[in-house]
Amino acid sequence: MITSIVLIKTSVDQIPEIAEKIAALEGVSEVYSVTGAHDLIAMVRVADHDDLADVIPGRISKVPGVASTETHIAFRTYSQHDLEAAFAIGLDA
Repeated sequence: MITSIVLIKTSVDQIPEIAEKIAALEGVSEVYSVTGAHDLIAMVRVADHDDLADVIPGRISKVPGVASTETHIAFRTYSQHDLEAAFAIGLDA
């Protein structure tokens, strides 16, 4: 599974509507409305690197109101949930 973080600049008067449209796209797992230089952050999870082109420039960038995107691809995932599950293996409560 390939995970990418997509920083999105939008029309500020349409952030909720744009976020909902992006969240409904195949390959997008979450969309966050954020403060700072970008308006939204989308988490994209796909099976193959080639699928990123379908989702990000092929779908997200074409949503009306999306002005620009900046994509970061995750090399490795670190999660508190993963750590807790790993330490709980074999433990009976």
